[in-house]
Amino acid sequence: MALHIDYYASLNSPWTHLGAARIEAMAMANNASLRIFPVDFGAIFPQSGGLPLPKRAPQRQAYRLMELARWRDYLGTPINVEPKFFPSSEQATSGCVIGLRETVGDQPAIKLAHRVLKALWQEEKNPTDPTTLAGLIAEIGLDAEQVMKLGAEPRWAERRIEDTQAALDRGVFGAPSYVIGNEIFWGQDRLEFVERRLARG
Repeated sequence: MALHIDYYASLNSPWTHLGAARIEAMAMANNASLRIFPVDFGAIFPQSGGLPLPKRAPQRQAYRLMELARWRDYLGTPINVEPKFFPSSEQATSGCVIGLRETVGDQPAIKLAHRVLKALWQEEKNPTDPTTLAGLIAEIGLDAEQVMKLGAEPRWAERRIEDTQAALDRGVFGAPSYVIGNEIFWGQDRLEFVERRLARG
């Protein structure tokens, strides 16, 4: 029986970006369904023992940059470890992703989320800029005007709050998290374990 992955992502996270192509490929290779939830980790951190990046100790902030460079080189995935537009507001982008997920399907939502991350972390683009966001939507083959109008509907902000609480209730505390049944795999560096779990069926 094919498995299902709930994919809790941050549209600001370099780690989500580094794992983006691999989680898509793993799901496809194992015939697993994949559903993305761009939740609010700013709301999750205070309730799960985490700290937003600016409040972390200088040693931790410096080590994060070292690790990003290591993973960039190891994976061969281009990434600017200190991008110009980080952090960016996720209000418009998450609204579009959730709106697509709920009305069009999981794949278009995932494609847009990953395109937003690539723009932020590889291309020095600002996904919160309406013109930029419209261009990203068009690049994945969707009608930018329709998707942005959809994403602006207030119900998706409300849905994000609900999804964030559901993530907390499941024990999710960091991005990205891949949840298969009751098992949580936190971080793109745990994707090997995700692959093994998918292979077991």
